[in-house]
Amino acid sequence: MDPQNPVVRLCAEGMRAETEGRDADARELFEQAWRTAADDYEACVAAHYLARHQPTPRETLRWNQECLDRANRVGDERVTGFYPSLHLNLAKAHRDLGDPQEARRHFTLAAAHLDDAPPGPYADGLRFTIADGLREAGRAADGGLYDLLIRLCAREDLRALGLVLPAYLGDLGTEEDRARLAAALHTLHATRWLPEQEQEALGRVIGSLGAAA
Repeated sequence: MDPQNPVVRLCAEGMRAETEGRDADARELFEQAWRTAADDYEACVAAHYLARHQPTPRETLRWNQECLDRANRVGDERVTGFYPSLHLNLAKAHRDLGDPQEARRHFTLAAAHLDDAPPGPYADGLRFTIADGLREAGRAADGGLYDLLIRLCAREDLRALGLVLPAYLGDLGTEEDRARLAAALHTLHATRWLPEQEQEALGRVIGSLGAAA
């Protein structure tokens, strides 16, 4: 985004106010950005930040939908990298409103657009958040992996967690992600680091994932 654009500049000032704990000032700056917006691109940027400062989940959803609608009207490379975040925000809004089916639809769309985000920590954070949202509805069918990870956390087994967590946290359900997770689990199983009961639980997880493939 062009830092000299007046709407972008106002939103940057609003973000700075957020980090300083001045939420009322931040909202006023984002509202000013919305009033200043001269086209759909600028309105998209302003709506994204306004959605963060709404009093109800319904209003949050309305502004996130406004943001997506404006991005669709722009329809060029300026907004391509926005889509993972736009759908992620809509997914969260629908989840907060008790609509898991629509939430999952937008989590899935966010995952489909993830490659459009510039690589780096921002994209990694998006991946982890999207993956967590997709897992939420299907956690009971993970073969016990979540429960095993909780046990590893309780024991502070950093070696085992270091092997598995990156693949687990970034798993969007694609064949590539599933293969990466399976490889990490097989590697952990081969090390024989875990106590007997956890080793057996890990074997069941691997068997469950293999059966589901």
